[in-house]
Amino acid sequence: MPNGSIYVPQDEKFTGASPQNLYETFWFAGRKNRIRVRAAIAVAGFIAGTLLAPRLGLNVITAGLGLGVLAGGTHLFICWRLHERTAVWRGKRRGEVRTGRLLRFRLGRHGYRVMDGRAVPGEASIDHLVIGPGGIWIVDNEAWSPDTLIARYGERLFFDEKFGTSVAKGLISAAGSMAALLSKETGIEVSIAPVLAVHGGKIKARGGVLHGEGLTVAYPRKVAGWIRSHGSGKFTEEQIELLARTAARILRRMV
Repeated sequence: MPNGSIYVPQDEKFTGASPQNLYETFWFAGRKNRIRVRAAIAVAGFIAGTLLAPRLGLNVITAGLGLGVLAGGTHLFICWRLHERTAVWRGKRRGEVRTGRLLRFRLGRHGYRVMDGRAVPGEASIDHLVIGPGGIWIVDNEAWSPDTLIARYGERLFFDEKFGTSVAKGLISAAGSMAALLSKETGIEVSIAPVLAVHGGKIKARGGVLHGEGLTVAYPRKVAGWIRSHGSGKFTEEQIELLARTAARILRRMV
């Protein structure tokens, strides 16, 4: 284990290494094994293609090569996706940038406004404020190691063995402060729902979305769809424009 044991001598190359560095070390150490597995899968695909070709009326070599390349390429893509999912946790990507792009791409054409890096003066800051026909949401980003299990038991959120209460309370408090300020400045009674976009980890819920303690937790690619499906449809275009302009004016932009 990275933390060592009094019974097992320390390996110097792991002394003081962060979990991210250890992950990268083991990932690259397994490269040769992944290549061998990929080659075996490609060969199996080639054999399957040559056996299926006569039944389908296809050229044996062409079918074999095609299925072999497809099988090997699929394995390569899966490995790439697994490694890419840890990019934010490893510090190679910025979670707020990725989530912001997804929100704009999937919500912008449906009348939603996405504002990044906003905060109530003197209080909590959030990564994204989403205002649209269905309501208002704040979206924050967190990165977790790939083996972190995120689940709900009863009404409580858990990140592995840690309670999610502190995370939930912080976002709920930020949502309440922003809702009160926007309601006061615009005269429109609003409520804001908090969402946590999780980069890495494993969400134990169907569809990669779970809700507990007043907080929705989802993979970044699932957030926009969840927002659209859970909107109440209560704001007109004029109200959205007023809320967005007011938010831009009164909420401090984080740099």
